[in-house]
Amino acid sequence: MRLVTFCKIGVVHFYLVLSLNVCFSQSKQIQIMDVGDGWAKNTVNTAVFRKNSLVSDAQFQYIAYYNEKGQVVLGKRKLNQTSWQLQITKYSGRAQDAHNIISIMIDGDGYLHICWDHHNGKLRYARTKQPHTLDLGPEHAMIGKDEEYVTYPEFLKMPDGSLLFLYRDGGSGAGNLVMNSYDTKSSKWTRLHNNLIDGEGKRNAYWQGYVDTKGTIHLSWVWRESPDVASNHDMAYTCSKDGGLTWESTTGAQYALPIQAATAEYAVRIPQNSELINQTSMAADDDGNPFIATYWRAEGSTIPQYKLIYYRKGAWQVRSFDFRKMSFSLSGQGTKEIPIARPQLMVKGKGDNVAVMLLFRDKERLSRASVLNLNKLTDEDYQLFDLNAESLGAWEPSYDTEMWRNKRRLSLFVQATDQKDGEGLLESGPSKVRVIEWVPSL
Repeated sequence: MRLVTFCKIGVVHFYLVLSLNVCFSQSKQIQIMDVGDGWAKNTVNTAVFRKNSLVSDAQFQYIAYYNEKGQVVLGKRKLNQTSWQLQITKYSGRAQDAHNIISIMIDGDGYLHICWDHHNGKLRYARTKQPHTLDLGPEHAMIGKDEEYVTYPEFLKMPDGSLLFLYRDGGSGAGNLVMNSYDTKSSKWTRLHNNLIDGEGKRNAYWQGYVDTKGTIHLSWVWRESPDVASNHDMAYTCSKDGGLTWESTTGAQYALPIQAATAEYAVRIPQNSELINQTSMAADDDGNPFIATYWRAEGSTIPQYKLIYYRKGAWQVRSFDFRKMSFSLSGQGTKEIPIARPQLMVKGKGDNVAVMLLFRDKERLSRASVLNLNKLTDEDYQLFDLNAESLGAWEPSYDTEMWRNKRRLSLFVQATDQKDGEGLLESGPSKVRVIEWVPSL
């Protein structure tokens, strides 16, 4: 492991690698852009499961967040500019609940899709009236069925510009995964699956999804047996190569749907009470092999560590990055106050030359936006460094997935926020929403 420090010059940050033989250049420019003031009484703007907080196409980048009054704010900028055009929309959300995040995605025709304000509640969804604008149309249903108890809404973009939409139907410990598909030609949503992953009324799947460059949809998930986070267990996996219609294992065996606990493929078996976190991230290398980032506590240890789970040469493998020293325990209901963030994962390359980057926040690193960089999957060594100087409190990373996919540029949503345990609220005014831009040399 190698450490990195930074110096600060105006609004641009430069980071200097302190060790030799590191594949990062000796100085790396990072730009930090101010956007506006956002709600900061909890982490509703900065939860890791915001898919997406930022999104871009070939011309513009878009952003969404709640302001101090709980109003939904949209913004856009031209990709070669740093100034943002902001618009307070006519919509608001119950920002007091940190589950009620805003998710956005831009389709292949340039329309921005948005959903917000969900924790076992009615679907709230709208689309811009015209391409490349911030003017939202009316709030309306997608399908009109199984949309009364929505949580964790997520958009995924397919290579042809169509969209997928995933959400949990039902409560924690007893929910099912619903999947819709949006066709840009008809401008209509259709239901692919009412119940893709079935909790059988006994449990629910907390998933992470990814669409690779070939259009394969990857899903991985932990099961939770009750609303208590300590009941998280195991890491399961499936993929679809036909736009989400049929689903298969890594061996190519097709599932009888819905997938249940007894029929799922397991990348890793992880027992309950292992401090296994839910809702992290996944990616795929250039060959379409899945990678999953998460954390849990190994048997015999008291310290949860970040883990990389990946499929390579016909088998699932696990790598643990054991740099943490602080122990903690996950238990109870609601949004937890946790000293580390759930990680985001970025992967590039194939074979032995796969490079991996984890984005995270750790109290041990003064709660900054931190990076773990592994230049090659086969390397024993890795680098740890920070992208900003100030503490971000309980922030978790979310980034522009399309910017990374198309330009290999990191565009990261950052805001200093804190979280009281179990959906508590802080007596806090707004804090500055910012975007960190950086081109890593992966």
